Amino acid sequence: MRAVIMHGPGDVRVEDVDKPTLVEATDAIIRVTSTCVCGSDLWPYRGAQQSRGPARMGHEYVGVVEQVGDAVRDVAIGDLVVGSFVASDNTCEICQAGFQSRCKHQVMMGSVGTQAEFARIPLADGTLVKVPGDPTPAQMRSLLAASDVLGTGWFAAVAAEAGPGKTVAVVGDGAVGLLAILAAQRLGADRIIAMSRHADRQALARRFGATDIVEERGSEGVARVKELTDGYGAHSTVEAVGTQESMMQAIRSTRPGGHVGFVGVSHGVELDGRDLFNATVSLLGGPAPVRRFLPELIDLIMADEIDPGAVFDLELPLEEAAEGYRAMDERRATKVLLSI
Repeated sequence: MRAVIMHGPGDVRVEDVDKPTLVEATDAIIRVTSTCVCGSDLWPYRGAQQSRGPARMGHEYVGVVEQVGDAVRDVAIGDLVVGSFVASDNTCEICQAGFQSRCKHQVMMGSVGTQAEFARIPLADGTLVKVPGDPTPAQMRSLLAASDVLGTGWFAAVAAEAGPGKTVAVVGDGAVGLLAILAAQRLGADRIIAMSRHADRQALARRFGATDIVEERGSEGVARVKELTDGYGAHSTVEAVGTQESMMQAIRSTRPGGHVGFVGVSHGVELDGRDLFNATVSLLGGPAPVRRFLPELIDLIMADEIDPGAVFDLELPLEEAAEGYRAMDERRATKVLLSI
């Protein structure tokens, strides 16, 4: 089969690899119908994160079940399924508390690689959710978004306690930040401040529910959020980048007693204890427990109540994955869908 392999920074190729086989009785093999390039894939692509040599890429996926292990009960051959970027049993105490991304038996799907024609899904019953009905092409795009960026943005908004009566600020205008805006709007936030400098992303932010746009960054961005909130700061802030600047911008944009949901993969972020002590805010974040939200998100998508697939502004065949990486790296695309 064909699969995306990263050989090093800036070096992405599509190559022939062995088709996956069942390893554990709890595995399933899916035929991947669509996958995509994630913002987190750009860290090793840019050399900002150590590459492990020739490595399979991808952790987002929609597909059709082709084989199941003897212990799989909840999905069957022929089912259209969506799964999280973290495989989980969905039964351990951590999963039952709603943090499936830190399951006691977790398997990171990036270690499997889903930018490929087929993929082995560990812990299939706990990881995969069956899609009812016959999705339209637009719904299929949205289901792919649910596999990571929608679920991650949703978790960020929930972690930040977005809701009625709240002002929400979102730091980061990539796919996750944009979908955190969508989530905040669905959760009933009164006001949503999108921090973005890019006109196309600002337009999508407004489509998803943003009421205000702040183009300033750093201390100037914080000052602007304070100005918009009568000097208080946001009740709820999403950090969706993962840098020192973005994290401090998020914390400082939040009013005392507020909440920060951070989901940007941290690179070089260090928090000063005194700054954090004085901020008087709550922090919750990390790898999003997408599996917690998947059933609800799938229902919303299939009812056409949300359209998260709008974040995909470039679609390419799997064979052109290298161009997809370049387009996202150069900010010519917000999110690239790879069709198979």
